[in-house]
Amino acid sequence: MRAVVTRVKSASVTIGGEVCAETGRGFLVLLGVHAADTEKEAVKLADRVCGLRVFEDENGKMNLSLEQVGGSILVVSQFTLYADTSKRRPGFSHAAKPDLAIPMYERFMDQCRQRGFRVEHGDFGADMKVSSVNDGPVTILYDTAQ
Repeated sequence: MRAVVTRVKSASVTIGGEVCAETGRGFLVLLGVHAADTEKEAVKLADRVCGLRVFEDENGKMNLSLEQVGGSILVVSQFTLYADTSKRRPGFSHAAKPDLAIPMYERFMDQCRQRGFRVEHGDFGADMKVSSVNDGPVTILYDTAQ
């Protein structure tokens, strides 16, 4: 699995002109599922994201976790994170098909909820408009294969 995790002051997903999910302070997670991913990757990635310490403490150092600042998570499915960019027109054969990707996407979110976080999400496969007010900006890339 791959995730682009952005520290945000706020983020939202709009579908068909209506806001369907939003969060305040926390993380916007763009989540991609590889064709070979298993539940193991979903658990590993949730652990890494939920434990990430990138919020500033009283000394201005990135030292606090999402839990410590009372943050929440907005997750958006993003199959394009597995784009093969060796040619001008990207290929997506490494991205999981929906029959695997949806359960892994849901498993990742369930793991985050089990750790006590409020998790909002977009609509898998929908044409979504994602807005965010990045904080910092701070953006971290995770890849469970590394």
